[in-house]
Amino acid sequence: MPEIIETTICRLDELSDAAKDEARAWYRQVGFDHDWFEFVFDDFERICAILGVELRTVPVRLYGGGTRQKPCIFFSGFWSQGDGACFEGRYRYARAAPRHIRDHAPKDSELHRIADALQAIQRRNFYQLHAGIVHSDRYYHEYCMAIAVERDSPTWQDMTADAEDAVIEPLRDLARWLYRHLEREYEYLTSDVAVDEAIAANEYTFTENGRRFG
Repeated sequence: MPEIIETTICRLDELSDAAKDEARAWYRQVGFDHDWFEFVFDDFERICAILGVELRTVPVRLYGGGTRQKPCIFFSGFWSQGDGACFEGRYRYARAAPRHIRDHAPKDSELHRIADALQAIQRRNFYQLHAGIVHSDRYYHEYCMAIAVERDSPTWQDMTADAEDAVIEPLRDLARWLYRHLEREYEYLTSDVAVDEAIAANEYTFTENGRRFG
């Protein structure tokens, strides 16, 4: 014989502290957007374009049919040794990159330093350096990028002795910058403040012990 069971349903702000923690844990595990990193990726793509890095792309199929080009940006995190971020593509000199990166991110001294370092080594090599960047390991961090630096000199002039390291290290620093910003974004989006805002915006309801209802 059917039974009618009455259940008290609560909004997050109506729960006890312990029940709120249970509700937040549910959201972080199930309700959290798996594409949370897209905003950081979009900004990174703009930064790469400014600095002269053309990210490699691969086609991915869309749900509605057709394809789009996905940049080769990879990361893992944020709790294990070996976690990090890396990318694939090609680097070439970009005119006025230090000025443009300051226009884009006026307070980011690390990006300014990276742009200045690449500009300086390009100047010493008459702006002829370029590099290929390939992911070369099963892990995802800056040292998993194989970076081959060359010089396009019409007179076959060799690059300066310091050129290879002077290009490779800023590009690795760029991968480190990406990882720090991904970590910062993740920590914010999974903070109590951000989780509470998301739960309220989606009007999720819970039982008195904090379990998701419906």
